[in-house]
Amino acid sequence: MAEVSLRHIKKVYPNTEKKRKKKGEPQHRTAHLQVTDEGVLAVPDFNLDIADREFVVFVGPSGCGKSTTLRMIAGLEEITDGELYIDGKLMNDVAPKDRDIAMVFQSYALYPHMTVRDNLAFPLKLRKFPKEEIDAKVNEAAETLGITEYLDRKPKALSGGQRQRVAIGRAIVREPKVLLMDEPLSNLDAKLRNQMRAEIIKLRQRINTTFVYVTHDQTEAMTLGDRIVIMKDGEVQQVGTPQEVFDHPSNLFVAGFIGVPQMNFFDAELVRDGDAYSVHVGDAIVVPSAEKQARLAAHDVASQSITLGIRPEHISLASGDAATLVGTVDVSEMMGSSVHVHLDSLGQDVIVIVPTTEIEGPYQDHFFAGAKVEYAFAGNVIHMFSKDEQGTNLEF
Repeated sequence: MAEVSLRHIKKVYPNTEKKRKKKGEPQHRTAHLQVTDEGVLAVPDFNLDIADREFVVFVGPSGCGKSTTLRMIAGLEEITDGELYIDGKLMNDVAPKDRDIAMVFQSYALYPHMTVRDNLAFPLKLRKFPKEEIDAKVNEAAETLGITEYLDRKPKALSGGQRQRVAIGRAIVREPKVLLMDEPLSNLDAKLRNQMRAEIIKLRQRINTTFVYVTHDQTEAMTLGDRIVIMKDGEVQQVGTPQEVFDHPSNLFVAGFIGVPQMNFFDAELVRDGDAYSVHVGDAIVVPSAEKQARLAAHDVASQSITLGIRPEHISLASGDAATLVGTVDVSEMMGSSVHVHLDSLGQDVIVIVPTTEIEGPYQDHFFAGAKVEYAFAGNVIHMFSKDEQGTNLEF
């Protein structure tokens, strides 16, 4: 078993500034991180249970604390407070080499003077495995990752994708309980990233290991993870399956971070009449689905100003409908199977994704700059967020 449990994990980097705050002065934030008397609070209170063989992805913008949290699991960063358990054992004071984990870094970290075979064999030699067993495990890992033909080459003779396969092979060759991966695909071009994502999915199906993966790329998070942990400023915003965080974002940050292009947001009014709700945006009135109305009523949500969210792919073109909105085309982008149309509507940029199958003739004939476009969206795909600082989803 390789369960990982993080309980009230906290990370504070000591404040190196000579000038110290006077006692009683309020805490403040620098570059979105809280500064206390102890120092910079990078991760305030992280809690998560990861099941055996689960693939969990930490995702968020740069500086959100995801790599710091991963490094605390690895033992490369000291845990300021809280408890880390791997396989039911407290690991706070256990050396990295004794945690039965392996880590794949962004920079590959291969030994340039060694062949691929020797790079793969190195962690086994350190543990004094018999030569026959080393050869067997190296050959098995090479075959799993499709790098058998490169075993006698040096890293400099390999492409970026091949080097990353070697780095992954070196990590899995000794069959660790937990495999940690810190943005392993960020140095690759788009085509190689797509190929390596598929390779990692295949690898996950072949080896009996728990994966913890860090990325700032939400496409990687959505395609790889059983669950996604979305972080901002060191704090967890939402934990859920890719489908859950896409369909039911917990707040405005998650809604805007997950999804490409990002969700459109409108200033709107939520109006309650008994247990019935309607949303007024511009000149349109949208009635939430029965399921959404029930959740709003269950939380006793009152009439209020809200931020209305709607994904570009959930907006449809319309004409002559009383509930439609109108925008002026600024830019249209041909994406192959669809056109991304940027509209100036209600004083903001609104993106609409139009499948090319719905367009007759050249798309430029319909979406030229300055053209008027009517659009609408249904009540079952809207998202309603509070106007407070947290931007909480009102259905939660």
